[in-house]
Amino acid sequence: MQSDMTQQLNSFDRSQEISAAVDLRIMETTDLHVHLHPYDYYADCPNPDLGLARLAELIDHARQQVPNCLLFDNGDFLQGTPVGDFFAYDRGVRTGEVHPVIAAMNALRYDAITLGNHEFNYGLEFLMGSLSQAQFPTVSANILRKTGRAPLYDQHLFRPYRLLQRDVVDRAGRSRSICVGVIGVAPAQITLWERQHLDGRIQTRDMVDSVTAWVPEMREAGADIVVVLAHSGIGESQHIDLMENAVSPLARIEGVDLILCGHSHQVFPSPRYAGVPGVDIERGTIWGTPTVMSGFFGSHLGLIDMTLLQDGGKWHIVDTQVTTRALREASLHFAQPAPLEGLMPLHSPAVRKIVASAHDAVLDKIRQPVGQSETAINSFFAYLGRNAATALVAHAQTEFVSNHLKHSVLGDLPLLSAVSPAKVGGFGGARNFTNIDAGMMTLRALADLYVFPNRIAACRVNGAEVLLWLERSASAFRQLEPGKGEQDLIDSAFPGYNFEIIYGLDYSIDLMSPARFGPDGREIDPSNSRIRDVTWNGVPLDMNAEFVLCTNSFRAQGAGGFAGTGFDGVVLEHPAITRDILCNYVKNHSPLNIPVQSPFRLRTEQGTSAILRTGVAAHGHLDLIADFAPEILGVDKDGFLQVKVCLDGPQFN
Repeated sequence: MQSDMTQQLNSFDRSQEISAAVDLRIMETTDLHVHLHPYDYYADCPNPDLGLARLAELIDHARQQVPNCLLFDNGDFLQGTPVGDFFAYDRGVRTGEVHPVIAAMNALRYDAITLGNHEFNYGLEFLMGSLSQAQFPTVSANILRKTGRAPLYDQHLFRPYRLLQRDVVDRAGRSRSICVGVIGVAPAQITLWERQHLDGRIQTRDMVDSVTAWVPEMREAGADIVVVLAHSGIGESQHIDLMENAVSPLARIEGVDLILCGHSHQVFPSPRYAGVPGVDIERGTIWGTPTVMSGFFGSHLGLIDMTLLQDGGKWHIVDTQVTTRALREASLHFAQPAPLEGLMPLHSPAVRKIVASAHDAVLDKIRQPVGQSETAINSFFAYLGRNAATALVAHAQTEFVSNHLKHSVLGDLPLLSAVSPAKVGGFGGARNFTNIDAGMMTLRALADLYVFPNRIAACRVNGAEVLLWLERSASAFRQLEPGKGEQDLIDSAFPGYNFEIIYGLDYSIDLMSPARFGPDGREIDPSNSRIRDVTWNGVPLDMNAEFVLCTNSFRAQGAGGFAGTGFDGVVLEHPAITRDILCNYVKNHSPLNIPVQSPFRLRTEQGTSAILRTGVAAHGHLDLIADFAPEILGVDKDGFLQVKVCLDGPQFN
């Protein structure tokens, strides 16, 4: 952890010339999710605000500005677009061929990477085969072949850390040597989320425990600087065993100099984290440790610029500056002076060439027709209960699970189907909405409906667990004030992928009441309740009644902390990918006529209205929410269309 930079600088011998200082720039990418080309494959149109090919230009420019640079990736690079699915399921990575994301990283000369949870979506063999062609090391301290009696005795999937010996140039042009130690960690929940792929093959350990154990060895082995690649969000300041977002306690570990983080698809430093304990957004530090998080999909490049001085044979960090550069503002960065222009080779042209062939092959694939829909399918108004996107997934899940359980002992239990919208704005931004026109449906449309390669699953739950499931989902909404207008409908801290809608029930959500759970799933107050009038087949929900709840493997294994999930509750875990199930459903039921109405209603008091932030293209579908008397307020600074909706009509209560 860093002490005050100014005091540290003043502690050096004043006779030491400032020309001995070394400027070292650390660059981070994170949560690329195979966004290589600046293209939105779900909308089938260019998007210049994302993609590694565009980010490569920022990386080239950043290298031109500082003589000494290191580039790291923080995980979740292998899955997330049809490009990832194409190379995993259709083409594969052939002998001697390099996965395009690895080829692009090779061309950009990454110094090291770590793993994210989505690296395991396609199985361990695919991951290892893809990384076999990497020209850079992979570090992971808490993803293991086998746990030992303590972290230092674990058997690792990859080496826990690497020592990078680098020659650097000081401000006088003299060559010097420095050793940068790099260690990586990811959420221990990977073994739960990907149990089908990893059960009995991979084990995990707590991130904080792993880093705490290995940093002293890294220092003893010669690390002058220790960099933690943490595929983890910032989280709470106090360490809890196996916490998913652990950057704050990681920043308090003695001997950790810098943290590069991710996983939560946020940007740090940013005003979002103002007031969080230990966070200084002006300096970009957490508990004094310089920390950066560079968005997602290649939206940002993270930078930590350090000034280093050597004293008594040891390197000291005497100043840091933490920044992020957004692709959306790329022209501003390119306009800055580049004193080293011409001295460093450009790598972005090679990256563009690598991703171009993969891009063309994927476009040919995703444009293949699979069926017809008589209904426009979008997620613009999912939070208002007008959403054909989740309804289609729910029908497909129910049919598949019903066919696989009808001859089992569970065949007589009633079926429910839980679905969250794959794209509903939020952290993903103003373009992050499903939008499929009526007419021909393509594979692109199915990818738009269901982004992740989750597998189909089902849990056995009782009525009480169903009620808790709904309460957890209802924390997406802000508590509204009676009779007040222009208040935000949705809690911006709530991840949209946890807004679960349960089909097969009928229920209301009381927006006047406080939430029982927080956005992160922690229970605020067990006496709080928003769910009202829950019925199944027209009768009140029996808390002891049993149901089979159709869902996906990610949720069934406990992701999101929903009641009734986990190993004991799972009754079906099939290898079929939900998107493939969707594809078959569309083919078998074409032309589709999907109901837009969802099973829930919103309850408020007289005179209450709220602002829904949705996609700009929602303007053409306002007829779906005509009974909410929608009023367009304009587009906000983040590109969302703001729609004022009235919530006090009798049809909502």
